[in-house]
Amino acid sequence: MDLFEALLLGMIQGATEFLPISSSGHLVIVPALLGWNEPSLELIAIAHVGTLLAVLVYFREDIWAITRAVLTALGDRRPMATPEARLGWYILAGTVPAALAGLWFEDGLDAIFGAPQAAAAFLLVTAALLLLAERALNERLTLADMGWVDAILIGLAQMLALLPGISRSGSTIAAGIVRGLDRATAARYSFLLGIPAIAGAGLLSVVELAQSPANAGQVPGLLVSFAAAAVVGYLCIHFLLGWLRRRRLLPFAVYCVALSLLYFSVVGWR
Repeated sequence: MDLFEALLLGMIQGATEFLPISSSGHLVIVPALLGWNEPSLELIAIAHVGTLLAVLVYFREDIWAITRAVLTALGDRRPMATPEARLGWYILAGTVPAALAGLWFEDGLDAIFGAPQAAAAFLLVTAALLLLAERALNERLTLADMGWVDAILIGLAQMLALLPGISRSGSTIAAGIVRGLDRATAARYSFLLGIPAIAGAGLLSVVELAQSPANAGQVPGLLVSFAAAAVVGYLCIHFLLGWLRRRRLLPFAVYCVALSLLYFSVVGWR
């Protein structure tokens, strides 16, 4: 893979990890449309680490506040004492469904994960979730008002993103909105909830990378992909949070439908 391909795929991973348009879908659909080979495990691994760096840096103050609140509350034997402490436990609870599903259905998921036609079809599901969220918007909750039911249901929505083409951020933002959060707050919670999932994916990818180390010729491309994913990911987090304070999810739903139709019109069902 040349530097241009590495740069483009790193940018795609950085953008689509956070915009509600599915990173897994793009990483199989875009190479298929362009006639490229599937991205290597090494490139996917390093791009995941780039997006992990982006989200950790952007939410560093939130992460510190939540971690400190959880540890303080545990020390006081009042684990749910503050909104920040509760948020930490809700994030943990919301991570469990996807983690368990990933372990239980690993073989089946691997079988469809590299199929562009499946990813293109599931993009339509992402679009439907975003449209459902817009219809359900009522903005009655804040993060401090969330409860266990909200955390579990949003976590179940995150589980859907194990399927290629279903956006992790899209499904969890949609679930947060349906439960009563406003768009921007749902997005913020989605990103915080995604940290363990992105970290887990990054760790697994790094383990795979360590098991098949890159040769010297791959290193420049991997560095380019890492940097592109980190920078673009950071910018897209900032962009989406700002966008959703004033605007709707509709353009992202339209984009998902358009990309799905483009794939099937160009490549077909094969």
